[in-house]
Amino acid sequence: MSALKQRITDDMKAAMKSGDKPRLGVIRLILAAIKQIEVDERIALDDARVLSVLDKMVKQRRDSIAQYESAGRSELADQERFEIGIIQEYLPQQLSDDEISALIDEAMAATGAASMKDMGKIMGMLKPKLQGRADMGAVSARIKQKLSG
Repeated sequence: MSALKQRITDDMKAAMKSGDKPRLGVIRLILAAIKQIEVDERIALDDARVLSVLDKMVKQRRDSIAQYESAGRSELADQERFEIGIIQEYLPQQLSDDEISALIDEAMAATGAASMKDMGKIMGMLKPKLQGRADMGAVSARIKQKLSG
């Protein structure tokens, strides 16, 4: 079992013992998402794959928040924010804007990127470094801005 998955499982047990039902619910959602992939693909996920699952869960919740807020459902948006908070506890420390910019500049220099055609090369180089540490949608927008500006 990956170290990250073990930590999530241990936290689930702690939440059960302490009676923290909201936290327990979110942790169970995380473990269910991990288990679903393991069953579908008949593999045990390593830490990198667990991080990608967590990253996807955060992205889904951010999308839901935008939809709930546009529909005037602030209580549902607040629940999604709470879930993001719990999920992010298992993600690595988020990178600052300056660190992300430096990595983008480094990738652009390394790939010799000059136009939007090179977007895939840059994203391919950055994704392993930024997985779980930055919002990839925002990173993509920043790369597009640099390539077009």
